[in-house]
Amino acid sequence: MRIDIMTLFPDTVGDLMNESILGRAQERGYIRIETHQIRDYTVNRQNQVDDYPYGGGQGAVMTADPLYRCWCELCEQAAGPVHTIYLSPCGTVFNQAHARRLTNYENLILVCGHYEGIDQRFIDECVDEEISIGDFVLTGGEIPAMAVADAVARLIPGVLSESACFEDESHWSGTLEYPQYSRPEVWHGLQVPSILLSGHHEKVRLWRRKQSLLRTRDRRPDMYKKLDLSSKEDRKILREIADEEAGEDDI
Repeated sequence: MRIDIMTLFPDTVGDLMNESILGRAQERGYIRIETHQIRDYTVNRQNQVDDYPYGGGQGAVMTADPLYRCWCELCEQAAGPVHTIYLSPCGTVFNQAHARRLTNYENLILVCGHYEGIDQRFIDECVDEEISIGDFVLTGGEIPAMAVADAVARLIPGVLSESACFEDESHWSGTLEYPQYSRPEVWHGLQVPSILLSGHHEKVRLWRRKQSLLRTRDRRPDMYKKLDLSSKEDRKILREIADEEAGEDDI
């Protein structure tokens, strides 16, 4: 997969995208992440990428022309069709399902806006979808673009050591991940749950499933309501939870 990020701050974005797991994955050829300075595609001497909004109002708007020239060059460089995403607070809120879907594209272009946004005509002509990372506003699209690129890239085969690295994580199957522990066994008087020291893999698996369901129920009831808990295993776990909580109420 190739991910191209159109930005006013390519060095900042590129430094992060080239570190750690994503950096090693690029060195090994599993993914390619490139950043592109939008100012390089201006035709004015000041490398100006913004102008006053028609109709008045605060701030400035990124003009369509440099964005379009940058986008056209990236489309020409791509080995196949591109899917273009504009990172915008007006977009659909991003989640793990989006990340999984986006792995189906070989070429992604992520457009980072600034100021009051970008000229709508560029969006209408070149953008396939708008994505938001939450119901809040940032000063630019770089942080959302890096978040989307990271979430998608780590799902590409070979980027992580094995698929279990992300399949056990929060949101993959509609639940939040179970608690994790490491050495030492006792820290500040707090003990690692004894089941994790037992060496009994099936009991550990069931404990983790139980903790995952509890955490999802308590922290994200909206997600919990959507779960299919009709399996024999889940029904047994739910009975255990109900019995334990009933016992606590009796104390």
